[in-house]
Amino acid sequence: MQMNPVLKPRVSTPALIIASAMTLVLAPILAALAFTVTGTTWLLLTIAALSVLLIVVWSRRLRGLQRWQSETDAQWKRLEGLKEASGTTTEITVLTVDAPEPTGAWVTIRWNRFNYIHPAWIEALPEPIWPGAVLLIRPDPTQVRPGVPWPGTYRISGEHVLAWAPLVDR
Repeated sequence: MQMNPVLKPRVSTPALIIASAMTLVLAPILAALAFTVTGTTWLLLTIAALSVLLIVVWSRRLRGLQRWQSETDAQWKRLEGLKEASGTTTEITVLTVDAPEPTGAWVTIRWNRFNYIHPAWIEALPEPIWPGAVLLIRPDPTQVRPGVPWPGTYRISGEHVLAWAPLVDR
C-alpha cells in the first residue's frame, strides 16, 4: 500500500504515550524490586528491553517527521522557484480525489487565490495526486478569462502542472 506523502507523520499516539509513561514510572520501582528479591534478573532484562524498544520507536518516528519536514521544505522551495520563473501561475489545493481513473481523476479543487471550490478533471500525472496537495499550475486561458463565467468543470492538463507540495501552515 502506498503511503500518502501529503500527510504529516504522527509522532505520538495515545498507546505510545501511555506505554512510555508507564515504563518511566514503573522502571525504577521494578528495578528496586529486582535488586531486593533474588532470582529476578529476568525482570531487569524485561525493563531494559522495553525501554530500548520505546527509545527506538520514538527515535524512528522523530526521524520520519524530520525527513518529511525537510522534503516538504524542499518541495515548497522548488514550487516557489517555479512560481517566480514560470510566468502566469496559480496554486490550487486538491480537496478530494473523487474518482481516479487510468487516464486521470475527478477531483475537487480550491483556487487558493480566490478561495473558490471547483470540480475538476486532472490528467494522469507521473505521481499520484493526494487530497491535501497544493499544485502549482499554469491556468488555461481558454477556460478562465476575466469577465467570462468559469466552466462547470475545470480541465487540468498534465503539462500545466508544474510542481506540488503538501498543504502546510506557511
